[in-house]
Amino acid sequence: MEPLPGATSRTLDPSAVTTDDAELYKSISARAAKGVAVITTVHRGWDHAATVTDVLSVSYDPPTMVASIYGLSRLAEAIEESGRWGISLLSARQKGIAEQLGEPGSPLVGLLDQVPHFRTEPGAPPLLRDALAWFELRTVAEHPAATHTLFVGEVTWMGRPDQDPPPPLVRYQSAYHGAASRA
Repeated sequence: MEPLPGATSRTLDPSAVTTDDAELYKSISARAAKGVAVITTVHRGWDHAATVTDVLSVSYDPPTMVASIYGLSRLAEAIEESGRWGISLLSARQKGIAEQLGEPGSPLVGLLDQVPHFRTEPGAPPLLRDALAWFELRTVAEHPAATHTLFVGEVTWMGRPDQDPPPPLVRYQSAYHGAASRA
């Protein structure tokens, strides 16, 4: 018996997930609209950056955030070793940047040459100009979670542009969209 007629559903055994289970999970979880961010760090003199959709504000006292990053990525390794990273929350105008930095296997050399960015000080993680907001963080904990690592960071610097923000960039149904403007 279907628990809800007219809906696709399935009971999962987490110890024996099939390819079909994983594909159905991806299509169902893609229905959550998520803000888009770029995570950055500097490791061994190279800038590392990647587009992510799993960033969460955890606490205001002290300001703390979490980012979920694929555990075998160069970015995850770089954050693990540097312990310092940045978050730039993207606007709808930055869809092209999100797509560019969301491609797996991007070369490190020249990664941000065509992306306007700034640093709070020499050696700091790059932060993307024209973003909705910026955060610089220091890692206080790392938690493995399936194929990803959850990086918990205390905010050490934050900022936002003074002008009214454009609509945010969101990811919904596996595609980028500009969210509707405020009324």
